[in-house]
Amino acid sequence: MTSTPDQLREFARRYTEAWCSQDPARVAEHYAPDGSLTINDGPPSVGRAAITEAARSFMVAFPDMQVLMDDLLVQGESAEYRWTLVGTNTGPAGTGRRDRISGFEEWTIGDDGLIAASLGHYDQAEYDRQLRARRRAALGSGASPRQARHHAAHVPGDAGCPSSAALETK
Repeated sequence: MTSTPDQLREFARRYTEAWCSQDPARVAEHYAPDGSLTINDGPPSVGRAAITEAARSFMVAFPDMQVLMDDLLVQGESAEYRWTLVGTNTGPAGTGRRDRISGFEEWTIGDDGLIAASLGHYDQAEYDRQLRARRRAALGSGASPRQARHHAAHVPGDAGCPSSAALETK
């Protein structure tokens, strides 16, 4: 099956909604049964159960997470899905602070119209900058270096909302 650009855009819109649903199985449903999700060159999550767990790690860390679809670039049966994650990191070892992380996924779409493989990338340098700023703020508040490291916890794994307009005022 060949997907048209309009079909891929609608698929990406539903994928975005799935990320905002707090139901990680909804994210995994967008992948072929043996599909894979790789984040920042880490080990791939292969199969829907593993992809569900990868999505769950973000949803636990960011329980108010909203994913915004910034753009979708389509080329044949490949697409580049550009996104921004916004949420408060209150999960295990969370900072309690609001984060904004931008990234993209390079999708290979299978004959079934689902994601066969996704190579995900997020802006690690920007996220690290946010963590350093939190660590400096925690140290400035009298926290010990160990407490400051704890409060600058890292995003788990490496993980919709139709538009970013609603979040621009926050």
